[in-house]
Amino acid sequence: MVAAMMFSLTQFNGRPATVEDLAPLAFAGHAHFTAFQVRDHAVRGLDLHLDRLRTASDTLFGRSLPDERITAYLRAALETAGPDCSLTCYLTTRPGEFALAGDAAVLDVLVRATDPVRAPVGPVALDLVRHERHLPGVKHVGEVAKTRFMRRAHANGFDDAAFEDRTGRLSEATIWNLAFWDGESVIWPDADRLPGVTMRILSRRLRARGVPQRTRAVRRADLDGLAAVVMNSWSPGVPVSRIGDRRLVDDPAFVTLLGDAYADEPPTRP
Repeated sequence: MVAAMMFSLTQFNGRPATVEDLAPLAFAGHAHFTAFQVRDHAVRGLDLHLDRLRTASDTLFGRSLPDERITAYLRAALETAGPDCSLTCYLTTRPGEFALAGDAAVLDVLVRATDPVRAPVGPVALDLVRHERHLPGVKHVGEVAKTRFMRRAHANGFDDAAFEDRTGRLSEATIWNLAFWDGESVIWPDADRLPGVTMRILSRRLRARGVPQRTRAVRRADLDGLAAVVMNSWSPGVPVSRIGDRRLVDDPAFVTLLGDAYADEPPTRP
């Protein structure tokens, strides 16, 4: 779903990254990140991205960096990257994985800017696989299962994969949150999953619009009569035509509602 990359810039703690900076991180898996699309030097939900980084650092490292330092590193990257790009911000520590750190851990920030991404128009078909992510509330690195399931889904004639837990509850897709629509309410799956920034933006903007929202368990047998979308920083709503062997309702009004609600969120410059 991602086009070939033409532009790439990487900074380490606010300066151009060197080989010495990147070598210890090349095969490391103890880090977390957030990713967003920048348009005209601005991003929607910046407060939520900063909250994600702060919360994940507290979870993984026992401490976090001030928001002001993170935003300074983001600004430094954007000064070189230009007005439109994809920006990913990673946090890791020295010493790295498989080493005790104690109170001596140093938090490092890696910011990577690449070409802006345009989401698929859809509709997309999702394979349904049994999978539960470790630390689902943290957007962390090193998740080989997501790419493996995406590639396997494509080999099976699907565009991507959605996950169901051991009890059969749908949770999320590989790099997407799921949302459903019954014609009256937006339904968020009640299962362990990453609280995506786009999902959180939509939740607060739909609330401001007075649109009903519910969180409940959604299983394969519950999909009849529902419309569905996937969402991430690329798009607030890509329609889903089927999940596994279940066909979903085609409701363009749902996609329009989410797009309009997302547009209510004012862009902010770091």
